[in-house]
Amino acid sequence: MTAQVFPLLLLLLLLAGLPTTRPTPPTCYSRMLALSREITSDFQSLQATEPSEACVRYLPRLYLDIHNYCVLAKLRDFVASPHCWKLAQVDALKDKVRKLYTIMNSFCRRDLVFLTDDCNALEYPVLVTTVLPDHQS
Repeated sequence: MTAQVFPLLLLLLLLAGLPTTRPTPPTCYSRMLALSREITSDFQSLQATEPSEACVRYLPRLYLDIHNYCVLAKLRDFVASPHCWKLAQVDALKDKVRKLYTIMNSFCRRDLVFLTDDCNALEYPVLVTTVLPDHQS
């Protein structure tokens, strides 16, 4: 009897371990959004960990919104910035910025939808606010 149960058990284990669906590959939009968030987070970490580096204060700010038309100019300005060329974290960040610019300007250009062109909005971090429900009767 154990000889009959063993193959069935093995088959069940194999079937249980196989995924039933394949994950969806990232779209251009999801790749741009994820990379812009990663860059913004890395920039904020850089500011927090390297405040003693004078050059970090002079880097263009990187609070990115891929729906803002000004983001392309912001990315170009950051890559062209001569500040912090000795700092490895800044070099790595500039590489990510170049990659995002290339993705936005070449591969995913048709997928972009700009909702605003407010360049000042890219100078400050986006604050997530929660509106509390009105409890007045």
